[in-house]
Amino acid sequence: MKTALEQLPPQETGRQTDFTHEQRFDSLEEAHQAFQAAAGRMLSVNNWHAYSGAGSAKFTLCNNLGVEVEVIAGEGFFINIDLPGPGPDAGDGLEWVMVERLVSEGSAHTAEEYVLMTVRPVPDPRTDDEQIAHFYKEASTSTFIVRRDGMVVSAGAHGRNETPNNEDVDLYDKIRNTAIALMARVGLSGTQWQKLVNGLIDYKETEHGKTT
Repeated sequence: MKTALEQLPPQETGRQTDFTHEQRFDSLEEAHQAFQAAAGRMLSVNNWHAYSGAGSAKFTLCNNLGVEVEVIAGEGFFINIDLPGPGPDAGDGLEWVMVERLVSEGSAHTAEEYVLMTVRPVPDPRTDDEQIAHFYKEASTSTFIVRRDGMVVSAGAHGRNETPNNEDVDLYDKIRNTAIALMARVGLSGTQWQKLVNGLIDYKETEHGKTT
């Protein structure tokens, strides 16, 4: 089977970003259990805000009509992203991406096991507007990976072909999207993704609720 990193989209234009976090366990059994828990968190998109902590963006999993759903993520689902600050005109204040690929490989008995999810900017599914409702262009992707390599469990957020969406949009979105892309370029978006990948591994659930 291909390794998780071999499944990443090729980097061809714009910027590439990679944020990772890992933890080593004392046994394969512990590592496998931790991998399963972290993979479950990755697919529980509606809880990403809780895993990331205060001040992070809010992520909502939606169906093809843009209606929120309380299920685990799958191919063809949409995710809207409510960033702190003003949102885009094109998405009525929200960024939109679609889950275009979900891959699960390996098991407790293989050297590596992973779950990989790639999302891509799309128009707002609630409208007929064809403008991409995101500060990055459609060529951009974000790929989230939770993997176990031996007794090490890691989470990663990997951006590829990150290019500002500042051409086929209105003047407000042109200015906004360029500004946010520039902020991302100087590292501000890295805080969000690093907090998320840290949370996917480190977040602790309890019998009486959830706690960090």
